[in-house]
Amino acid sequence: MNTRLQKSLRILLIGDSCKDIYHYGTCDRLSLEAPVPIFDENSIEIKGGMSANVDSNLRAFGLEVKFITNTHSIEKHRYVDEKFKNHLLRVDKKEPIKKKYKFNKEDLTDIDIVVISDYEKGFLPKEQCLLIAQYCIEKKIPLFVDTKKTDLSCFEGATIKINNDEYKKVVKYPEEFELIVTMGPIGVLYQYRVYPTNNVEVFDVCGAGDVFLSALVAEFANTLSVERSIMFANRCATLSVTKPGTYVLTEEDINGVCV
Repeated sequence: MNTRLQKSLRILLIGDSCKDIYHYGTCDRLSLEAPVPIFDENSIEIKGGMSANVDSNLRAFGLEVKFITNTHSIEKHRYVDEKFKNHLLRVDKKEPIKKKYKFNKEDLTDIDIVVISDYEKGFLPKEQCLLIAQYCIEKKIPLFVDTKKTDLSCFEGATIKINNDEYKKVVKYPEEFELIVTMGPIGVLYQYRVYPTNNVEVFDVCGAGDVFLSALVAEFANTLSVERSIMFANRCATLSVTKPGTYVLTEEDINGVCV
């Protein structure tokens, strides 16, 4: 059992999700038709990606999660040479999002923390995000946001986590908010302080931001301290980049390596 989480809290997670489909095989020869490698597929692994990965990691901490996401199909196909562990190609397949999220107060009934994992695929319109944020302010519900939007003004009062590339593209901020910027091997920036990361051999950065967000929320649920939560999330995300593919923290990770 995960012994880290001490409080039984309900999390509302809203965001766009996908299927991460890993095709494992080998490339031992070139095509006669063109100078390109021939991929011989041996196996397929399917994982929940984007906000679905956040959901899996939040549950790994023992949190009770209410998850609202898109119903249409988004697939990310990754082709990996299993002999050398090289990521050869990614092919994205998606349909236009027809059913977008519409704010409903009932979604937030008996919710302790709201988490938005916004990959900007169209599921979370800006005006609906604003309604969520306003309700969270009114009911004093902590709101954590990871977003690819460049206009962040709809996330009033939130704790916003973005990576360094996203940070450079922001054109507008809310009036009141807290900003956390993840900067890869440099560390994490929060309130003019950089929280350093441990030096590790990076294998795959896929899903590291999802792990960071999940660990940040889980530790905040325990401590109500953003600073302590950042340090914990930093260790968890650092661990995840040493693993292949979209990673979900294990019990051993949470109770041992991430402490």
